[in-house]
Amino acid sequence: MQPEFWQQRWREQRIGFHQDHPTALMLKHWPMLDVAPGAQVFVPLAGKSLDMVWLASQGHRVLGVELSQLAVEQFFDENQLSPVIRETKYGRHYVAGLIDLVCGDAFGLDADVLRDCMGVFDRAALVALPADLRQRYAREVYANLPHGCHGLLVTLEYPQHEKDGPPFSVDDAEVHALYAREWAIDLLERERIVPGGPRFEEGLSRLEMAAYGVRRY
Repeated sequence: MQPEFWQQRWREQRIGFHQDHPTALMLKHWPMLDVAPGAQVFVPLAGKSLDMVWLASQGHRVLGVELSQLAVEQFFDENQLSPVIRETKYGRHYVAGLIDLVCGDAFGLDADVLRDCMGVFDRAALVALPADLRQRYAREVYANLPHGCHGLLVTLEYPQHEKDGPPFSVDDAEVHALYAREWAIDLLERERIVPGGPRFEEGLSRLEMAAYGVRRY
């Protein structure tokens, strides 16, 4: 899956993954995670997520990364924020208040830029990647987060043969296979999405959403 795939999705506004509200599972479970007030929180494949606004409202410094410049610009326009823009080796940084949103590739980030991220919120990144890139993502991106980092990982589970991702199905066994060597993993909630409901996708026989608390050893 090449970057152009996501650029095209944003140009055509085929962004069904975008929510016009903060993630309910985050609102419920984030306060129980041991992420210190004021800590920097990493939000990968951030799009124009309102989760970043909520995290900043809790006093966190936010470091997001997003490939699409259109998504980045829409985020600041729609939230009536006027960012200061600067260039670094990681991409173009748009900074407003507590939010630093990098227009760049998550795989281009390194331990230097992520060293202060003592929190991570991943709702739309892991499930957006096919299996081979999920392995690389865990091996390269999560590996650059510091020891002691706490976070919330949200996944979807459904019979993969019933739908072409993204979003992809990532079950409990895969979450542990990807992360258990470096991260403590705690299943916080598994929510069954009711068929016919507004969040259920046609063509699926089953859809569940899972939330995991994670902590790097």
